[in-house]
Amino acid sequence: MSVTPLAGHPSAPDFHGRIGHDARSGHYAVPRRYRLHLSTACPDGLRIAVTHSLLGLDDTCPAVVLPAVPDCRDGGYAALRPLYDASAHRYTGPARAPVLSDAWSGRIVSTHAPAIARDLARHFGSGGVQLRPCAAESEIDAVERMCAAGITQAAQLAGSAGGDASERAAAADRLAQTLDALERWLLDREFMIRDQITAADVELWVTLVELDTAHRNHLDAALVRRIAEHPALWAYARRLAAHPAFGTHLDLDGIARRHHAHCQGLEAAGAAVQILDWACHARR
Repeated sequence: MSVTPLAGHPSAPDFHGRIGHDARSGHYAVPRRYRLHLSTACPDGLRIAVTHSLLGLDDTCPAVVLPAVPDCRDGGYAALRPLYDASAHRYTGPARAPVLSDAWSGRIVSTHAPAIARDLARHFGSGGVQLRPCAAESEIDAVERMCAAGITQAAQLAGSAGGDASERAAAADRLAQTLDALERWLLDREFMIRDQITAADVELWVTLVELDTAHRNHLDAALVRRIAEHPALWAYARRLAAHPAFGTHLDLDGIARRHHAHCQGLEAAGAAVQILDWACHARR
């Protein structure tokens, strides 16, 4: 396992342990050996929670759901402090989530959300669910890059309070163009890349949730209306919200509280223009 500093937190380690197929990997797949610690109000935590539910891992890899807003002033969780102390000598930084821990050693395996989700999909689960089907890795990676650069990063820049106005306008156009491409792609499709739910759908759905519940607060009303003018895309988001593995993890109040606790940006007119009534569509 490698431990490297987290960007912006020189004393905060980033744990990169991986779960492999057998004993030679150090961490191999054993029922109830591992435990997840996450907040579903956090996009990374929500991705892992949805993945966990789709794979049916409640008994195999129990999950501990943490409060929406961290309870320590440094942005960490008091409940995770013993794990960090046991895993990093003289650690003084924030005990952040998500965490995959090893019950055998009492230490952290990983804090890297994408790797945690990948390892759960590859080495656990039952019932024939294939979130990362054979030969689909490149397609899933492409969707993840599109979501990160074309939606999340573009929305953040478009809604930033400072910076150059032309850069904000270019980011808004990039965001709209990405959504246009997804709209065309989903016109005659139920899911992103296969005829069943995959990790690409988890990634896109969580990104759309974050766009409407967090980033929208900092966008102007005209851009939010432009974002909403993608009926196939938002119908796709509604369908997945109605799936129990997705909608049951939506903590809308928690997302709002976490966003307002961490965000320093200015609220814009788009905050009043809700795209989806997530509470109505989410299946409980």
